[in-house]
This record gives sequence, C-alpha cells and structure tokens, in this order.
Amino acid sequence: KSGLDPGGAWHAWGMACLKAGNLTSAREKFNRCLKPPMDLNQLNHGSRLVQDVIQYLESTVKPVLITDDDYFATLRELEATLRTRSLSLEVMCEGKIQHNSYYQECLFYLHSYGTNLAIISFYMRHDCMREALLHLLNKESPSEVFIEGIFIPSYESGKLHMLENLLETIDPGLESWGVYLIAACKYLQRKNYYHILYELQQFMKDHVRAAMTCIRFFTHGAKSYTELGGKQMWLLKIKDHLKVYLQEVSRSSGRKKMAFTFRKKMSATDVSRHINTVDLQMEVTKFLHQCESSGASQMTDSSLPTLFGNNNMKMDVACKVILEGKNIEEGFGIAFRVLQDFQLEATEVYSRVAKQLVKQQKYSEIQQLLKCVNESGVAAKNDGDNIILNCLNEFKNIPAEDLDNLIQDMDSDENKIQAYLLCNKLRSAYLVSVRQERARAVQLVQRVRQLADSSGDHVVTAICAQWL
Repeated sequence: KSGLDPGGAWHAWGMACLKAGNLTSAREKFNRCLKPPMDLNQLNHGSRLVQDVIQYLESTVKPVLITDDDYFATLRELEATLRTRSLSLEVMCEGKIQHNSYYQECLFYLHSYGTNLAIISFYMRHDCMREALLHLLNKESPSEVFIEGIFIPSYESGKLHMLENLLETIDPGLESWGVYLIAACKYLQRKNYYHILYELQQFMKDHVRAAMTCIRFFTHGAKSYTELGGKQMWLLKIKDHLKVYLQEVSRSSGRKKMAFTFRKKMSATDVSRHINTVDLQMEVTKFLHQCESSGASQMTDSSLPTLFGNNNMKMDVACKVILEGKNIEEGFGIAFRVLQDFQLEATEVYSRVAKQLVKQQKYSEIQQLLKCVNESGVAAKNDGDNIILNCLNEFKNIPAEDLDNLIQDMDSDENKIQAYLLCNKLRSAYLVSVRQERARAVQLVQRVRQLADSSGDHVVTAICAQWL
C-alpha cells in the first residue's frame, strides 16, 4: 500500500525461515528478492543479499570435533550438535561436505544467484579444488576468474602442488589449461614472484620461458662479476632447459606434430645459438670473476653488462673483457669470439677500448691492441688507422712522444697526414706530404699551407710556399 520496495522484507523472512531450518520455504521467499547477476563472470561474489545467505549457511555447517570438554556442554549445545551431526557427513577422507544438506543449499543459491567466482571460491573454501576447476572449464570462465578464485588462494595456502596435480589429472597434456596457465605466469611476472613463476613454468614444461626466467635469476641485482661468479648454476639450468626443449622438438618432429599451443616455441637454430651464448657467458663470467678477484679489474661501471642484453651491451662486454685482463692480449681472444658470434661492429669496440686506454694513459697498450687486431686475421686494411684517428678526434693532449709512436704505427701515409693535421703537427704533416706522388703532394702541401696560414705558423707557411 505504501509503495515501498518489499525486497528487504522478503529477505528478512527468508533468513528467518533459514534459521528455523525450513529450507524449502526460505527458497520460496528468497526467489522474490534475489536476482541472478547480469554477467556471471564479473570479478565479485554477487549481491550482498546472496553473500549473507551463503555466510549464514556456511556458519551452520562447521566441522564437529568432540573433545573431553564436550561432557560439560550445555543442553542447548548438545541439541545443536546432534541436529547438525544428523545433517552433516563432514568428516570425509578429503574433508569435503558434499552430502550435507546445508552445503547443497549453498550450491543452490550460488548457482541460482551467484557469480562463477563466488561458486569457485565456495568450492575452494571447502577443499573442493577439483570441483572448482571443473566448474571453471565447463563455464569457460575467463582467466581472471581462475587467477582470483583458484590460483591466488592455492599459492597463498601452500597448495600449488595440489593444484598442479589436479590440472594434470584432469588433462594430462594441460592443453585445456593453457590460457589459464599463461595468465598465471603473466600475473606472477607483474607481481615479481619469479620463484613461483619458475616453478610453474617447469610444471608446464615450458622450457624456453623457464630458461628466460633463469636468465633473470642470473643477471638481476648483481653488482659485480664476482657476484655473477656465484650465480653460474643458473647458466647451467638455462642450458639444461634448452637441451630438453631441443630433445622434445626432435622427438616430436618424427611423429605427428605436437600441439604445443601455449608453450613458447623456438627454432632449433635459435636454441643452439642461445646455448652458444650461455657457453660464452660462462667463459666471460669465469674470466672477469678471476680479474676482479686478482684486483686486475680497473673499470668502475655502475651497470653490469652481460651477453643477454642488446648489441650495445654485448659490445660493452667485449670492451670490459679486453680492458680488465692483466694485459690487452689476455682477454682479446674471448672478446674476439663475442664480436664474431654476434657479428658486432669490431672497429667501434676497438675504438672504445682505445679511448678508454688513452683515459688511463696506457699508450703502449694501444699499440698492443693494434697488434692483436692486425693478427686477428679479419681486420680490414685501415682498421688500425681508424682506431687511432678515432682516439685523436677525442683526445688532443696525448704526450708528444706517445703521440708520435701511435701515428708512426699507422699504415697509410694519407692517414698519418690526417692524424698530424688533427693534432696540429703541421711540420710533420708537411714532411710526409712531400714524399707522396707529385700531383697528390701538391694538393697535400697546399692544404698544410692553408692550415699554417690560418693558425699563424709563418715558418711552415714559408716552407710550403718555397716547395710549391
């Protein structure tokens, strides 16, 4: 008559029927005020009214444990115990309560008015993980429901192995769980739970991704190669995962093609290349670890380059290996292999090393570097000259004697002249210029005279003019 919403009254009446144990009448009353959700896959447990009903029903079916103190229970408690015991077959081998009428009543309300997440969470609360998983599959619920309802509660309660066993029991190939497992991996990665992620990837037999996680374990947080030296077991694990993957690929190629729909794929060539990278990283780690231990290490970079980074980082590794040995020759072999294996720009790396040696005032070692480059067998004709020119472009204050020695080591007269001009050694540039073929000598001497004129070096200007 007053036009008020009767929902609250029906709900109160339904709750009263529940408390009186009149389950049929309660259903009838609740049917007038409860509505199913618009979207069964929404990430909540349904309306507050439904949650109240489930909460009450669950509180009615608590496990009954008899202890000596029960002899002193009041008559009311004893009556309640007997009434609940008659309904409850809770003490089952798996601790489940499917046979309890209150349990069945919960399921009725959940299936009629609850979300998939509410149903799955109910199963999980009552140790019915298998039922939760089957419901997820049957309803084709999205991966968010799996994460929220099953995966997070499983690892938080230490039941990840139980979950893995059930996933495998329901589908030994794990194919039907692929979408959910990949979603779980992404969730763990976002949360930085890399140890759980690695365990899950091993269970999934996703060897390529497991190897990638091992790379992170090896590189993350390390501040020195001494630290990386203590983490070399992860390099061995990377190799193990990649080798197992290769074996599986070769086994499956003979048979019908295996449907690894969710496991990361990689060509055998790429896998072999990665194994080679790991081997080389082990060699680099061992070498730089020894250098740091012996105190030979000179570099104080804040970043720690490894071969698992981009090409620029790989070049940093090559530079570091050359510079940190007792001498240039000691680390050159390993650095040369890094350059060859990853097809890096060798001249750029050697120039970086040379510049670093100039900074450290180790001019004789630049000559040793040039010797190693020339003896490597793959250096182009002007590589050595270009390394020196790159240095001179940046550093003008090399001591005269060392500068002369470096320029004298250059192969091409043209490059020597360019180097002398860069360092404003005009007389030396003139002396080399006049030794060239006549037509070319004229051009070079004219250039020297122009520079001498503009810099106010009247002596060299006069010499050039006289020659010309």
